[in-house]
Amino acid sequence: MSFLETLRQWDEAVTCVDRQDLSEALRIFLSIQEPNSKICFDIGCLHLLNQDLDAAEKAFDCSIRKDEHLAVAFFQRGITFYRKKRYEESLADFQHAYKALRGNQLIDYKALGLRYKLYACEVLHNMALTEAQLGNWGKAQENLVKALDYKTETKLNIIDKALQSTLKQKLFKLVEFPSNMLFKPNKHYVAELEKKDYLGKAKVVASVVPQDDFSGFAPLQPQVESGPTCPKEPEVLRALEGEPHTVLFEFVPETNDELAVVPGNIVFVLQRGADNWASVIFNERRGLVPYNYLERLEISLASKQNEGISKPPNRKPPTRPERKQGLTPRDKSNGDAQRQDARPDNSCIVKVRFTFNVAVLVPNGSPYATLTEKISRKLKLPSTAITLSLTSEATGQSVINANTEIESVWRCASGKRITLWCHTTEQTKVKTEMDGKPHDEIHLVALHSYESSNPEDLSFNQGDTIILLSRINQDWLEGQLNGNTGIFPASFVEEVPVSDQ
Repeated sequence: MSFLETLRQWDEAVTCVDRQDLSEALRIFLSIQEPNSKICFDIGCLHLLNQDLDAAEKAFDCSIRKDEHLAVAFFQRGITFYRKKRYEESLADFQHAYKALRGNQLIDYKALGLRYKLYACEVLHNMALTEAQLGNWGKAQENLVKALDYKTETKLNIIDKALQSTLKQKLFKLVEFPSNMLFKPNKHYVAELEKKDYLGKAKVVASVVPQDDFSGFAPLQPQVESGPTCPKEPEVLRALEGEPHTVLFEFVPETNDELAVVPGNIVFVLQRGADNWASVIFNERRGLVPYNYLERLEISLASKQNEGISKPPNRKPPTRPERKQGLTPRDKSNGDAQRQDARPDNSCIVKVRFTFNVAVLVPNGSPYATLTEKISRKLKLPSTAITLSLTSEATGQSVINANTEIESVWRCASGKRITLWCHTTEQTKVKTEMDGKPHDEIHLVALHSYESSNPEDLSFNQGDTIILLSRINQDWLEGQLNGNTGIFPASFVEEVPVSDQ
């Protein structure tokens, strides 16, 4: 299912909830083939409203699997376990939610499409209640005393009443999430689903032809007795560089100099190499695409003026050609600048699946230390903080470490390519070392002001100090400023030296 179709169904389901048509909303949600973590969360909330606790638990499980740092999903699953009287599991989920708050007073999910604030004092309140259900009244009081440090004026009365109840060893009321409150899709994306007519309809305001009611953009033709002359042929692709080609098959790049294209795209071939790779231009970007994925586009300015581009054939794509002698995306169309591929014959492309995918070039048969050193350098993480595996799940047999027979790993390579999975605890929490003690926060200073209308982004002014929460990839970071959380370009900030922090 495409992103646009998922977005459209998500918006329809939320609209049904606003109309109180919960059964139709749930039907639409369940028809989405690949729901993201937010959609899974919405499905769980609707199951809770229907008192279907088993289905709600499965939906929140799915949401947490897709985003293990979504604190509100842990909070909702903890409520689900509490209703099922599985208090130990409920306590564990509330503890996960509290940990995900990272010591903050609250998380405001408005920027992510959910009009809800998850308060640390309410999470601690529910932790205390589950401890009380388990008979641990002392721990219940400790959690409520800790909640007083995070309280706000509006939440003070709830915490005080709960504390008085624990002193009398009486249970108190659970703080629940309003289940009819759901994550909504980005309103800017939803607005783009509807087609807009920015030009409107032309209107004749002056014409040399009597009673002229023509509307359109063709120029007026000379009025002669023998009839109008033939219209000028359109100048198609006159000023574009390169030879036009149609993309027949989807191509997924594996290196930085390759270009992603899908069937039906029109690319302009600048140069074709001897190894069947072509340097092309697509959407003002240059890159390499296998030439056997393309078909020359013959354009006749007159005979095919009104004909559309035929649909690409639906067949299996050809084998990806070897890059023996390739072209760089910056090669000129006259073919003067060609280069030999920098990869030695015994090298292997290692594709690493992380929070983002990267590819590194490693000599085939390299020892474990060399492999981890190259991958950690690419991910900008210490080699001691990463764990590699041959499968997406880091099970005992698939994990690669210093005790693994490295020859068995390289035997899994096919066509000088191998895919590995990388797991690390530092994907979301960045740590530095100072005086031998770990520090949870890294501070960044804004080099330039950043303003964005996107609700997921974090806006700031030059000179602001931002707390780094996570590294999305090499170009984007996630941070917090003045209680607001969002993503921003990494090039707009620099790290504050540890001594200044």
